[in-house]
Amino acid sequence: MSESLVIVDGVSKKFCKQLNKSLLYGVQDLITGVIGNSKERNLRDAEFWAVDNISFELKRGECLGLLGHNGAGKSTLLKVLNGLILPDRGRVEMRGRVNALIELGAGFNPILTGRENIYNNASVLGISKTETDKRLDEIIAFSELEEFIDTPVQYYSSGMKVRLGFSVAAHMEPDILILDEVLAVGDAGFRIKSFNKMMELMKNCAVLFVSHSMPNVARVCNKVMYMDHGQNLYFGDDTHKGIEMYFDKFDSETSYIETNIAGDFENFKVNGMDTQDSIVIAQYGKEFSLEFDAVINDSTVKNFYAGIQITDKDLKSVAIHFTNKFHKNFVNEGRNHIKLSFPDLELIDGEYAVTYFVATNDDGPENQYRYLIFYRNYVKFKVLGLNDSPYTSVFMKGKVYQNGIEIENK
Repeated sequence: MSESLVIVDGVSKKFCKQLNKSLLYGVQDLITGVIGNSKERNLRDAEFWAVDNISFELKRGECLGLLGHNGAGKSTLLKVLNGLILPDRGRVEMRGRVNALIELGAGFNPILTGRENIYNNASVLGISKTETDKRLDEIIAFSELEEFIDTPVQYYSSGMKVRLGFSVAAHMEPDILILDEVLAVGDAGFRIKSFNKMMELMKNCAVLFVSHSMPNVARVCNKVMYMDHGQNLYFGDDTHKGIEMYFDKFDSETSYIETNIAGDFENFKVNGMDTQDSIVIAQYGKEFSLEFDAVINDSTVKNFYAGIQITDKDLKSVAIHFTNKFHKNFVNEGRNHIKLSFPDLELIDGEYAVTYFVATNDDGPENQYRYLIFYRNYVKFKVLGLNDSPYTSVFMKGKVYQNGIEIENK
């Protein structure tokens, strides 16, 4: 069994919202500490718990994703774990070498060069100059800063600081690696390389990772903790559950009709079930279908095609489908019952929204994407049943039906 490298037992940290009272309380706490009367205090006026009674353990080989809104207490908890601030209650035990990249540029002396800062950071971690010499070329190569390594860090861009900071933290053979959203600043190529490095490091260390990018969390984390106002509302290895709780906090995206100049949509169904009163549950790997009526009431519309777009709760498009990929165009004025059927649903567990649209190109290429009806995020459904794949994929090729008759693929 892997050893526990991070042990957090009932940790709490409070802050004061007002500066003058914060200074007063600090003096009071200092005096009571000196005279030996440091009994635990309840919250005083304007104080609040930034971290409230957090407990968990993290073993070697595990990556914990800390999720929550801004101000949920994630960064405060990381600072307590890294020893930057002391908890007011509870106990923290960190076993082994701890490398942290909590704030952009933290630990860098701006007037020193990148090379000098590498040695500075290594010495703080207790690594000798001889050991650092052996790793120096690898650190510089990974950061891709060979051309600027002897330039003062004050002239580095935010992305360059992230490259150097992550490279130093990752190549010093940490037992515990702490990362707080810093990789969001780097470019796409470096982020991919950094995530691959994290996967490699996880074999021999424990990683604490804070990010608001849920695809990144799903990709690298095998445990999650969802925090809200300093409290732990979920801790476990069901990453999708933690991600869902995070998105539910921001579930303000409502359906609306952008345009209906030529008609309307009616009778929405998912897997044959009415979506008016409930969210339909779809199963990963099973057949999946979307049905709707496109009612065209504009006699000038000679032909049209329909389409759907599916977005996840991160507002990223994960699937898009156009009926004109199967059939040139529809020509029926009035009610058209359209069914899109897919043999295998390949979306990760979670909630999705469907956007429906009808467009025409009967006026020539310049009007190819003239929308006649557009209902954004109008139907929602949930996917369940995926246990082992952290990736989202698009739909496999499906079928299109108009008024109950299958339209053959061209």
